[in-house]
Amino acid sequence: MKFSIQKPKKTLHMVSLGCTKNLVDSEVMLGRLNEYQLTDDAQNADVIIVNTCGFIDSAKQESINTILNLHDDRKKESVLVMAGCLSERYKEELQKELPEIDVFTGVGDYDKIDELVNEKRSNFTTEVFLASENNERVITGSSYHAYVKLSEGCNQACSFCAIPSFKGKLHSRTLESLVKEVKSLVAKGYVDFSFVSQDSSSFLRDLDTKNGLELLIEEVEKIEGIKTARILYLYPSTTTLSLIDKIADSKVFVNYFDMPLQHITPSMLKIMKRGKGVEQLNELMNHMKSKQNSFVRTTFIAGHPGETQEDFETLCNYVENFKFDRANVFSYSDEEGTTAATRNDKVEQELIDERAEVLGEIISQTTQESLENEVGKIFEVYIDGESDEHEYLLSARKTIWAPNIDGEIYINDNELAEGEQIKFGQIYTVKVTELVGDKLLATVIK
Repeated sequence: MKFSIQKPKKTLHMVSLGCTKNLVDSEVMLGRLNEYQLTDDAQNADVIIVNTCGFIDSAKQESINTILNLHDDRKKESVLVMAGCLSERYKEELQKELPEIDVFTGVGDYDKIDELVNEKRSNFTTEVFLASENNERVITGSSYHAYVKLSEGCNQACSFCAIPSFKGKLHSRTLESLVKEVKSLVAKGYVDFSFVSQDSSSFLRDLDTKNGLELLIEEVEKIEGIKTARILYLYPSTTTLSLIDKIADSKVFVNYFDMPLQHITPSMLKIMKRGKGVEQLNELMNHMKSKQNSFVRTTFIAGHPGETQEDFETLCNYVENFKFDRANVFSYSDEEGTTAATRNDKVEQELIDERAEVLGEIISQTTQESLENEVGKIFEVYIDGESDEHEYLLSARKTIWAPNIDGEIYINDNELAEGEQIKFGQIYTVKVTELVGDKLLATVIK
């Protein structure tokens, strides 16, 4: 008698920190390590990978704390990997200070992670990894939505940002590469897409094409099977009125306008090197807001060097009056290698935190107003599954919203025909009945 004995699969625990762009790189690593079984049990995982963020102080600290906590609890024979932006940015210091880590790698070797893990070897390729249609990704977190990365690096010179120092200049994928990847994902059942990069509106400018996003929209619209798409991270100086019109006229791309403004006064925009005047910014923002069913999101920095009390009050008034659907505020922190870090007109930390709190409260109010405006409305949502709140509530997302960013809608009733089951990952029409805290409650009507 012959017996077939199958060895249990080795297990992998992945942590992806920071922005959604990191998530795509994590999914590439998962694709390279597909012989491993994903697990939430970090203590018993054979391999633990932390894809770190090195953008601001709080993100850096989160990355360090996460990897040290995982080290404290992991089993002795496991392999602990530190990858990503923070690892790239401080590779010499971290390798000296963190002997606990088995493998260090940065932003250039995501497609070689299997080799590094198997050989228990650190490596830092000089070039930044650029995703392509040839990378087999393991999409996480959704059965119907996928992020698609447009480019790496950035050609902007914002005073506060160190990203170009470790991500390099703008390096766009080709339109052909993107179309191939999207078609491949559609064939696997994905119908909703978010296109991301450090500066999405500059896509293809490094390849001498100024209207790259408009061309992308045209090509994506030709792909059968896509239901919805959106673009994240537009940049003021490379976003045009015609691009806004192109998005608004699209039957696939939703009217989702995500543009980090950072500030709004002439003096601060100049200090921050944002490359757009107040009048032009107002024109762009008002044009976005004028589009039917538009959703406008942004971010601001409080306490940047040179910010006066008058600058801050003007910013607060602007946010209060414009009424963004969603916004974030970050407390300024010095980043090595940036021009802002060398300025001698720093704002005291106590005042920075105070300003961030004040602006945060204004943003909370405008977000609440945006949610209140949805009560009584009828619109389409994706239903993701059971909510974490209660087994009898379903978790849904308005089709225009970005996943895990803009909120969650609870479905607590439906008017479907008797016996008709709601299918997860599908689009349904709902009517919003009320707002409880920051959660909309809705009924499926078809």
